[in-house]
Amino acid sequence: MPPTNFGYVTPENLPLFTDRYELTMLQGYHSQGHDPEATFSLFFRDLPDQRGYAIAAGLEQALHYVDTLAFGERALAHLETEGFSEDFLERLREFSFSGEIRAVPEGTPVFPNEPLLEVTAPIFEAQLLETALINQVSFQTLVATKARRMRDVVDRFGEDQSLVDFGSRRAHGTDAGLKAARTAYLGGFTGTSNDAAGEAFDIPVFGTMAHSWVQSFQTEREAFEAFVAEYGEESTLLVDTYDTVAGARLAVEVAEEHGVPLDGVRLDSGDLVALSKEVADIVGDADIFVSSGMDEFKIRDFLTSGGVAAGFGPGTKLVTSADQSSLDAVYKLVAVEEDGEMAPTMKLSPGKVTYPGAKSVRRVTRDGSPVEDVLGVRDEELPGQELLQPVVEGGRIVADLPTLDESRDVALESVRRFPENVRAIEQSESYPVRVSEGLSTTTDELERELESRVDRE
Repeated sequence: MPPTNFGYVTPENLPLFTDRYELTMLQGYHSQGHDPEATFSLFFRDLPDQRGYAIAAGLEQALHYVDTLAFGERALAHLETEGFSEDFLERLREFSFSGEIRAVPEGTPVFPNEPLLEVTAPIFEAQLLETALINQVSFQTLVATKARRMRDVVDRFGEDQSLVDFGSRRAHGTDAGLKAARTAYLGGFTGTSNDAAGEAFDIPVFGTMAHSWVQSFQTEREAFEAFVAEYGEESTLLVDTYDTVAGARLAVEVAEEHGVPLDGVRLDSGDLVALSKEVADIVGDADIFVSSGMDEFKIRDFLTSGGVAAGFGPGTKLVTSADQSSLDAVYKLVAVEEDGEMAPTMKLSPGKVTYPGAKSVRRVTRDGSPVEDVLGVRDEELPGQELLQPVVEGGRIVADLPTLDESRDVALESVRRFPENVRAIEQSESYPVRVSEGLSTTTDELERELESRVDRE
């Protein structure tokens, strides 16, 4: 029977949030006695032309998943009905993560082929994490990036307008809506319209009124009078239900009649640029808040066309990352234990070649601005600041995780330091990521070795 709330995934069945082939492989590893130490890298291969960077996000939720992962009776009972062996289920009953995770801090700009995180553990443990880690990191990275691009447009063309997440109703599920609100804030948004996100993540919550409020009264005047009577000088009135300009004039009249200053009005339809200018002349010092299909492109066009607004309410295009709906993140085995030593490994599939071995990601700056990243072999001596930081050791979280506000500050400040051509919202230029000599040599040597093995077989 389906649960009676929105939470289909609960602590009792969270371990089952994995693809079947992970469990199939785990049972095989167990029954065959094959459990070497392994390193997996989580990264993405490409960015589209209109995105010059991505903002790493989702690490906090990923680490919570790893830290609390345990197979209880509900999960084990389901797997028993699916035909998994009793011996394997006993192994799962004792499961706990004992390995190491290094990760890029949330809010950090990242680029293709750079690991957002690396997991080193017995392969039985590391393999199981794949589905959930990709799920937590890739979606939140998409939304954080989308939000940061909108904030960047406001920084360039606006006057510090607010950005409020309006997307919960259009998100692909309640979990996605909550995480979109979180990572929109991380990416530079001012707050959210969703109270659950506000409570869960301590994000500022904002709201005005819907057209239904206005329509539920006999007249627009009655609707405005009732709202101002309830909320006084905090009232923001939606003025476009019938006639936007007439609605703006009426909003001013009602506020004056009640002896309170009009806090603001919201525009949600029509020619937003032209209407905002006309409404601005009517409402004076009151704020104009603009919604309806907002994203970085529409906000840029609004601002560069002379539109007047104190804030914007992006929704659908934010929470679905409409112009890039998938990051195509992958979780690939890059090293595996052989004769007691970690040996690099890689894929050779056309278009999906991976760099072997545990990595180092170094950011090189000049006068405080990034000039290149260097992707190298772990522990290789390289210039710049190491981005992959230890967060889990011996199965325990060892990092003092930053607050959401601290990660937000990282996202805001770090992007400002990158060249404008990398930050462009259309036809952005690629930021240089150089492969180190050590990684290049390792890759070439291993590729030749693997190809020779194939020839011998």
